[in-house]
Amino acid sequence: MTGGLTGPAHGPVLVTGGTGFVGRRLVRALAAQEAGVRVMTRHPDRYDGPGTPVFGDVSDPDSLDAALEGCRAAYYLVHALGHADFAARDAAAATAFGERAGAAGLAQLVYLGGLGDDHDDLSAHLRSRREVEELLTRGGVPVTVLRAGIIVGHGGISWEITRQLVEHLPAMVTPRWVRTRTQPIAIADVVRYLLGVLDHPDARRRTFEIGGPDVLAYADMLSRVAALEGRRLPIVPVPLLSPALSSRWLALVTDVDVRAGRNLVDSMVNEVVVTDPGIRDVVPFPTTGYDDAVRAALAERRAERRAGRRGER
Repeated sequence: MTGGLTGPAHGPVLVTGGTGFVGRRLVRALAAQEAGVRVMTRHPDRYDGPGTPVFGDVSDPDSLDAALEGCRAAYYLVHALGHADFAARDAAAATAFGERAGAAGLAQLVYLGGLGDDHDDLSAHLRSRREVEELLTRGGVPVTVLRAGIIVGHGGISWEITRQLVEHLPAMVTPRWVRTRTQPIAIADVVRYLLGVLDHPDARRRTFEIGGPDVLAYADMLSRVAALEGRRLPIVPVPLLSPALSSRWLALVTDVDVRAGRNLVDSMVNEVVVTDPGIRDVVPFPTTGYDDAVRAALAERRAERRAGRRGER
């Protein structure tokens, strides 16, 4: 469901982060409709998914030229959220990738960033996402930015925090940020938007906000997951539970990476809702409601666990 081609109609599409939560789903969807899809990875010998694996590491600019050579477009889906110096790492990587993409003559870069009002006091995580948006343009390649909040899908870190809190706790003593509003979006809809802006004449050099149809407080999200799983989850907000304490609390009851979880928790004080629905004019389709997105994520997890048990026999 790509738009009309205006740039080079030939050449493969490169996906960075193609083995990650969003990337592997995007690669499958691209491979179903594209003649050439390259998956950039530091370990191409281990890759067994669709597309053609190519070596590349965003922290090693010299490794990017071969991966980008001949491509018409690239998706930039990498970040260093699990590192203490993630902002500096992401800035250096985005600068190098944008410049090398320009040298390779790409017609478009597509970046998945984060929602949040620029006039708000954004967290370090969201400020870094904004910086990456700008740095990717340094090579002169038209950049399309999609800004999303919480992405609901099996394996996504924000979703895993939500699911594990619901499943591991009989009740929750929570920080004030559980009252912050957000606009979650199903992973399938994120992929549809990523596909839809590729080669689209009205998507170049534009920033879009993407979200599902429901605007919810984090507490509402937790309660609805609990209801769908047949659980009861009393929620008691505690005003003095700081982000630092919140991250330690998450580490006790979930298995998400502690540093990445802390960086995400810091962002939960920022309201992340769509204020500009312009994407609907470029890539129109009915988005998935939160409850249906949760059901799909839970079903995918059950299917994966069943497959794992069969493989152990």
